[in-house]
Amino acid sequence: MLNFTLWDILSNLLLAARWTVLLSLIAFVSGGVAGLLLLVARVSPVPPLRIAAKLFIEIFQGTPLLMQLFIVFFALPLIGIETTAWTAAAVGLTLFTAAYLAEIWRGCVEAVPKGQWEASASLALTFGEQMRHVILPQALRIAVPPTVGFSVQVVKGTAVTSIIGFVEVTKAGTMITNATFQPFLVYGLVGLIYFALCYPLSLSAKALERKLNVAR
Repeated sequence: MLNFTLWDILSNLLLAARWTVLLSLIAFVSGGVAGLLLLVARVSPVPPLRIAAKLFIEIFQGTPLLMQLFIVFFALPLIGIETTAWTAAAVGLTLFTAAYLAEIWRGCVEAVPKGQWEASASLALTFGEQMRHVILPQALRIAVPPTVGFSVQVVKGTAVTSIIGFVEVTKAGTMITNATFQPFLVYGLVGLIYFALCYPLSLSAKALERKLNVAR
């Protein structure tokens, strides 16, 4: 057993936490872009687009994230993409995030009164123009709190990527535990790091929800 001081353990965990934050940002931003495209397809007047988007969302919401990561990790080489833990983790979490954000945002779009659709249609706006100029600006106010709240799930979801070898804070914790044989201390620090990352996001979501409800 190696002799690690508390600072040795904490500093190594904090170094690994950088990758947790970076992966969360990549998954949230790229998943947000993909989720917006899915949202448009989900509420589109074109039936094939609606069906395809709904099928995608149901598959990713109805299966475990761990299984999705395994499939991405082993499927990428079949289409000629070099597989690394980074690539598989980023792609898997992006698809997972896109599916959930699309459904969150669909609920926000549907919360916009139908009269807004009818009024914009009476102005001869196309579906794209209705979404861009009328519906999405109103849905945005409703969507901000749950979107920020879901970012907490994305951060916590990065822990699952340790299974495919991505070294983030959970994987680093396991490696340090194997070297120090101090699981309570190490995983306690891992939990504190996740709490430090997620708690401010939770507070932000609650504050935004209160602020936007008052403004409304």
